[in-house]
Amino acid sequence: MKWVAGNSLTTRLTLLFAVVSTSVLLLLGLVIGSLVERHFEDMDLELLEGKLELIQHALAATRSPNDLETIPAQLDAALIGHHGLAVGVWNEAGKPLYLSEGASFPEVKQAQVPAAQFPRTWIGSDQHLYRGIVGTAPTGIPGGIPTTVALSTDLTHHEHFMQSFRLTMWTVVALAATLSGLLGGLAARRGLAPLHDIVRHAADITAEKLDQRLEEGNIPLELAEVVRTLNSMLARLEGSFRRLSDFSSDLAHELRTPVSNLLTQTQVTLSKARTLEEYQDVLASNAEEFERLSRTIADMLFLAKADNNLLIPLREEVDLGAEVSSLLEFYEAYADEKELRLSCSGEASIAGDRLMLRRAIGNLLSNAVRHTPQLGRISIELKDSPEGETVISVENTGETIAPEHLPRLFDRFYRADASRQHYGEGSGLGLAITRSIVQAHGGEVSVVSERGLTKFSMRFPR
Repeated sequence: MKWVAGNSLTTRLTLLFAVVSTSVLLLLGLVIGSLVERHFEDMDLELLEGKLELIQHALAATRSPNDLETIPAQLDAALIGHHGLAVGVWNEAGKPLYLSEGASFPEVKQAQVPAAQFPRTWIGSDQHLYRGIVGTAPTGIPGGIPTTVALSTDLTHHEHFMQSFRLTMWTVVALAATLSGLLGGLAARRGLAPLHDIVRHAADITAEKLDQRLEEGNIPLELAEVVRTLNSMLARLEGSFRRLSDFSSDLAHELRTPVSNLLTQTQVTLSKARTLEEYQDVLASNAEEFERLSRTIADMLFLAKADNNLLIPLREEVDLGAEVSSLLEFYEAYADEKELRLSCSGEASIAGDRLMLRRAIGNLLSNAVRHTPQLGRISIELKDSPEGETVISVENTGETIAPEHLPRLFDRFYRADASRQHYGEGSGLGLAITRSIVQAHGGEVSVVSERGLTKFSMRFPR
């Protein structure tokens, strides 16, 4: 079973504060302890070297063996008040000339030991720790061999101090770790309070309240980016829900009309006996409604595949000029009814799916024919742009589309004028299908409408 608190950010921050403060205090204690020990060592060496110089001076003042006999008394007087300090002096034969009370030295040879081996520490016979040095002290006796002098100091007092220091340090570290953990937990809770506010406000946002946004006023800088991201996500969700709601409503409306027509005509036909010609007329009318339903369903399936990235266009060289010319011939009859002028300029070709590209161009051309007024003009331009793109533009005269409608023209079933009657394949899915085809080819589609001219542009990478 996992420890639930381990996943708590507050717990993690509390432990982090405790670990960091403990590590810092422990490191600081170790550094201070090392410096204190080094200071004690320097003090000991200063004392020992001072006494060594004093003993060397006293021995240098001797002029005869009788003078050496006065050395013990001089050294006893020099050691008064220096508890724990021990001195030993040996002549050239290794015979002790002087040993202070309680002196305990390792074996010392006649000044033949390199000075680099001293100072050194050792444990005496009384199990105390000592630090000492050894050196030579020449006498003033003519022809005399220098004596060997050893000095040591008891480190028991230092050891007691360091033990007390370590105990105090560990106690302070433990208390500081506990206190820093408590204060760190409190600071973490207060610091994370804005995050709890965000969670509380976010929990109040439901599908019916997607217009609400998280407040950014009192949010810390570290969480401001999170709030902005969440607000952006809410805006996208609101837009998606709105489009989904509009799509569901429009889809129901689109399917209701032909189904209602079919049902009404069938009921009227069955209300009494009809002639063969009347049955044929009803069936022909029903066939038209079925065709419309079939086209709508096919378009919806096409868009569903596009939404799931299942549109995989074939790659073949497509002559756009030839495709546009063929489409212009197809729509020439519809254009003649409204006395429209159709034109095409430029030449271009791209690698893509010929049927998909033809459908995309046909949708734009059909849209232009429907919305171009009597005696209007429709022009198609093919060109290769300096940015390395192939551009197909369809421009028509007519009523300017309001700017607020332009971004949604490619949404399914969206109409800038909801009261406008449809013509031909005007089911409200043509522009959405065009966008899906262009995106499947790695391109993009855009629209501009101003001063009585509306221009749709499809851009494909070469």
